[in-house]
Amino acid sequence: MSSFDRILVKGERMSTTVAEERALDSKSIDTLFRQARTLRKWQPRKVEPALLQELYNLLKLGPTASNLSPARFVFLTTEESKTRLLPHMWEGNREQTRTAPVVALVAYDLEFYQKADKLTPKGNPEQVKARLQNNPLMAEHLAKQSGTLQGAYLIMAARALGLDAGPMGGFDADKINQEFFAGTSLRINFVCNLGYGERDSLHSRLARLDFEEAVTVL
Repeated sequence: MSSFDRILVKGERMSTTVAEERALDSKSIDTLFRQARTLRKWQPRKVEPALLQELYNLLKLGPTASNLSPARFVFLTTEESKTRLLPHMWEGNREQTRTAPVVALVAYDLEFYQKADKLTPKGNPEQVKARLQNNPLMAEHLAKQSGTLQGAYLIMAARALGLDAGPMGGFDADKINQEFFAGTSLRINFVCNLGYGERDSLHSRLARLDFEEAVTVL
C-alpha cells in the first residue's frame, strides 16, 4: 500500500484506506445487493406510515441533475386505493399488487423546475426555469432520467430499512395517469410494491452479465 493510501491522524499512520473506512460491512452489502431479490409474494404484515416517511427521507438524498428532484411518489396503502390501480395493471401483475402492503407509484413531474428556487438557489433558478419552460423535450428527458434514478434510490432505501421491493413495468401508463394524475403535470414512471416478502417462493437468481460482457475500461 502506498503512502497516498494511508491516513495520518495526529501523526499516527493508520492501516486502513479511506475507501476501507467508508465501505459497508459484508452483511450490509448482502442486504442491499447480493441477497436482495425482487419479491412477488407478500406477508400480511403492515408497513407503518413512519417507515414510509423514513424511506422518503433517505431516498431524497440521492443525487439528481442540478438537485432538481423530479420524482414524485404516491404510496397506496388502502384496499380502496389499490382497487383503483388494479384494472390498469397487466393481469400477471395484479395479484402481487393486490397483496402488497404498499404500492408505490413512482412518477415524475414535467414541471419539476418550478421548485428550482428551493432546490438550486445558487444555480440561477430563474434561468433554469426559463430554459426548461422553453424546452419541454429537455425538461421531459431530465424528468425521466433523474426521476428513474430516484426510483432506484427508493428500492435501495427500502432494502436498507428491512423492506423488500418488487418494481414492475407491466401496466397501462395512460390509464394510470388518467386515474391518479389527471389535470396535473405528473406522469407515471414505474410501479413498485413494498413490504415484507415471502422468500420461500423465490426461484434461483437469474444470470447477470459478466464483467467482460458489460464493462469497458479505458
